Amino acid sequence: MRIGPDAALVVVDMQDVFARPPSPWASPDYPRALDGTRRLLPAFAGRTVLTRYVAPVAPDGAWRAYFDEWPFALVPDDDPLYEITDLADVVATGAPVVTRTTFGKWGAELDAATGGAAELVLTGVATDCCVLSTALAAADAGRRVLVVDDACAGSTPENHERALEIMRLYAPLIEVTTTDAVLAAAR
Repeated sequence: MRIGPDAALVVVDMQDVFARPPSPWASPDYPRALDGTRRLLPAFAGRTVLTRYVAPVAPDGAWRAYFDEWPFALVPDDDPLYEITDLADVVATGAPVVTRTTFGKWGAELDAATGGAAELVLTGVATDCCVLSTALAAADAGRRVLVVDDACAGSTPENHERALEIMRLYAPLIEVTTTDAVLAAAR
């Protein structure tokens, strides 16, 4: 595997809401995703973008029914629930943060924040929701997407594996890889 020198690391939604119980959205493998992401950061210095999911101010359409099931998440976007706490040091370095009210983070903001990078290396949570949605949209936009298995975490380990299997169907637009493979290719 090869990774170009302009590839961007996109850290998807490593926020408090997905990190720890009692949040019902906490991922049991969040610590593993955090560890893998931290290992990758030095190889992508100056080319790292973080994303944040926040609830819409006034859910519309199908989002109304969604938030009927998850009312705990209807808090302002500056609520501690939506903080990027475990990677605050990366935010402090000036790494861009793209905030969206959608699962998928791909769009004009992320494209600009990554400098139009042709290759995106994705880590974060949840593999079966925001990572998957971001990967598919970025691939549709013509980006090569590398999803780092051991730097992502799903809502459950089983759902993590299911999402990776779905993304493997999109090869060669999307590749599922490992932290070690990305580090070796980024040298």
